[in-house]
Amino acid sequence: MRHALQALTDELRRLKGAGVKTVAVSDEALAALRRIVADRAAAGVRTENLDTPRAEAPARAPAPAARETPPAWTPPVRIAPSAPPAAPAVALPAAPVVTLPDGDKATRWAALLAAVVNDPNCRANVRPGKKVVLGVGTLDARIMFVGEAPGAEEELQGEPFVGPAGQLLTRMIQAMGLKRADVYIGNIMNWRPQLPTVEGREQVGNRPPNEDEMRYCLPYLRAQIEIVAPEVLVALGSTAAQGLLGFGAFKALGEVRGRWHTFAGRPLMVTYHPSYILRNQSNRSKRMIWEDLLKVMERAALPITEKQRGFFLEK
Repeated sequence: MRHALQALTDELRRLKGAGVKTVAVSDEALAALRRIVADRAAAGVRTENLDTPRAEAPARAPAPAARETPPAWTPPVRIAPSAPPAAPAVALPAAPVVTLPDGDKATRWAALLAAVVNDPNCRANVRPGKKVVLGVGTLDARIMFVGEAPGAEEELQGEPFVGPAGQLLTRMIQAMGLKRADVYIGNIMNWRPQLPTVEGREQVGNRPPNEDEMRYCLPYLRAQIEIVAPEVLVALGSTAAQGLLGFGAFKALGEVRGRWHTFAGRPLMVTYHPSYILRNQSNRSKRMIWEDLLKVMERAALPITEKQRGFFLEK
């Protein structure tokens, strides 16, 4: 469990370094952390603060009587360092070679779904009771949205973008004058990247997939693009953009956001992930994403009203 919390802390530090000042945490996640701590306290397990130095580190000076309030992103959790992590994810071999059968789009997509569901490496990285995830939407979509990986809600339902960020994405699509069923929504990853868990407990929080994980799943995304043949691709967030443009292609999302790129021979627009708006509710933040979507609408030859052009402009 210590490893899980360390991974979570590292990710929060990464977000802070990228300029993110607030992070939404569900009541369920906080409740799960409190249950773990309470269970260990009831069992009489010695706990220590995550900020306690390692044995080989120099001793710290005694803390003053009055301490400053820790940053909001610091997890106020005390836990024993000896909590064993879950078994690591299965090492991934070379990426699969995906060969689609002849036939119409529905036939080819059904064959692809069967391949993903039965992929032994996908199955090995999905916890018991959860599902691998393939894209959803019309196979005749002109616009295809691409995220990074399933979260807790997605691995339960086997469908991408069904949690809070997915609900916001649906509203964004509606603002474009479309319905969710009019587009295709997928992820680079077909499973939720694992974090170590205490036995018998659900995973708390998410982590971005690493390069090796995305490398393995990218052929399945390329196959979806081949079947749907969208006119425009939209990468949602930094991790998805790294997966499509290549790791190391940029340092900050602002370097590539709002500009046209190419993936699988199709125009690609990079924008922020919907969760960015969940953390930043200002009209300025909403307008940045909306300007990117206006470019997508223009590229896909969708009608744009004056009202739509004026969304989220400062009054």
